[in-house]
Amino acid sequence: MGFLEQFNPFSRSGIWMFLILMVSVYIVTIVVERAYALWFRFKIDASQILSRIISFVDSNNYSRAIEVCNSRQNHPMCMVLKSGLLKANRSDVEIRRAIEQATMKVAPQIQKRTPYLATLANVATLLGLLGTIFGLIMAFEGVEMASAAKKQEVLARGISLAMNTTAFGLIVAIPTTIAHAVLSARQNSLLDTIEDSAMTLFNHLSAKNRMGTMKR
Repeated sequence: MGFLEQFNPFSRSGIWMFLILMVSVYIVTIVVERAYALWFRFKIDASQILSRIISFVDSNNYSRAIEVCNSRQNHPMCMVLKSGLLKANRSDVEIRRAIEQATMKVAPQIQKRTPYLATLANVATLLGLLGTIFGLIMAFEGVEMASAAKKQEVLARGISLAMNTTAFGLIVAIPTTIAHAVLSARQNSLLDTIEDSAMTLFNHLSAKNRMGTMKR
């Protein structure tokens, strides 16, 4: 209980603790939204979707292949694959350009706000250090005004309170850095899956063009 009473960051450490708290709330909002998007909203059985599309492409049934994409029309991978299918009767250059443009369009949906986490982790740390500096300044000023018997007590209390901001800043920054790494790895994996699937589809469409069996 003594530790909990002493580590009371919001009652005696000034505005810095509240600023760090505001940063942490924004961080939690980003992490929850991005985690939901990357693990649930964008969850898809890529191999199954791609195999169905390829089977329809091989049988020249492009309308059914597009229907497969439309079944998950808001998913980035399906949007990219559909863009290639819509150009299936064009040249390889046009198909590749359509796929690349679609990939560039959906990438921000996957990557958005995640880069903020690295910046916010640094902001939390710096706010903690800034709060510590101001806390130490206030502690030394308090020592100057305190009586000789109280100087050590005032200094110790002031330093203890000042360190709360550094501790709280690190408590926010460390999990944020970990979350940033995990989310970045997940989004990169999703982008790799999209690019691999798009390349597989492109190769099939290109082969169909070369063989001259594509229906126009």
